[in-house]
Amino acid sequence: MRVTIERSAFLRALNHVQSVVERRNTIPILSNVLLQADGGTLKLTATDLDIEIVESVPAMIAKAGAATVPAHMLYDIVRKLPDGAQLELDQSGDSNRMAIFAGRSRFNLQALPPEDFPDISAGDFSNRFSLSASALKGLIEKTRFAISTEETRYYLNGIYFHEVAAGNLLRAVATDGHRLAQAQIARPEGAKGMPGVIVPRKTVLEVVKLLEGAEADVEVSLSAAKIRFAAGDLVLTSKLIDGTFPDYERVIPRSNDKTLEIDTRTFASAVDRVSTISMEKGRAVKLHISADKLMLSVNNPDSGSAEEELICSYGADPIEIGFNSRYLMDIAGQIKSDSVVFSLADAGSPTIVRDPGDEQALYVLMPMRV
Repeated sequence: MRVTIERSAFLRALNHVQSVVERRNTIPILSNVLLQADGGTLKLTATDLDIEIVESVPAMIAKAGAATVPAHMLYDIVRKLPDGAQLELDQSGDSNRMAIFAGRSRFNLQALPPEDFPDISAGDFSNRFSLSASALKGLIEKTRFAISTEETRYYLNGIYFHEVAAGNLLRAVATDGHRLAQAQIARPEGAKGMPGVIVPRKTVLEVVKLLEGAEADVEVSLSAAKIRFAAGDLVLTSKLIDGTFPDYERVIPRSNDKTLEIDTRTFASAVDRVSTISMEKGRAVKLHISADKLMLSVNNPDSGSAEEELICSYGADPIEIGFNSRYLMDIAGQIKSDSVVFSLADAGSPTIVRDPGDEQALYVLMPMRV
């Protein structure tokens, strides 16, 4: 294999694919990136056996072929070369080595046989549909903060994507048992009859990275065990979480009759200030809600207390309820409107939080004892 490629295009592709490669691997080939040169294109592939990322970049192919070399080392070499540099990758001599030339720099990297590189992308995909990059990113951004990090409940360690047949919708849901985030869009053509799938947290984070700056449509392919995202010259294939997502609709209250509306930024900033006192794990803040007035308070026996009064819109009976302050700020961070709306029932029941400017998103927050 002998290839000449421009640094910036190569670096961008390497940045995408090397992010799935684990720093420590017991299987040496998984530390490598697979380079395949043919027909004016250099294809880069990296995998951790759960996720595979493939990206193709234009290149001058003097000799077609394939090689695998350490992904992070190659990325660091290319990253440290000057802008505008032209690289030559040459493995025409020793098959166990690949030489890299750039100006007066020369590197020799140890290579492993490309035929040993695993392929997780094979298999049939029963459903295919396309949606805009902005729509997919919106579904992910509005829900990923609620993904559980508790490994014992592995089926909550991702976002649940499924169709809602009654409303012709594609819905994304994430929950950690303390909060729930739900977002939905009109069901794309081709998504009808799709299986409900749980996309792992790591895959979600990689998709967000790949969508940065993307404007074209993303083609999504699904099977019972895998999902594939294809955007331009980049393809990400991932295994799905093999589990059953809980019946989340049971925890969404339907009869919360107390409505609080308050300025989003004012509320988030005040929660952030008073929670400074609450340094313990729970970071609990109490909301004292009465006629058009909200008092936030924190009482920590070890460090002191704090309170702040805010003006709000509220006309129901007074209520006191406690929440994790970090969860409140996470949800407030998703609200794009000037105000945020809370629908409450009582101090022990789940609260619904909505963005009045976005009818397709909904958040549920469990209260805390304070």
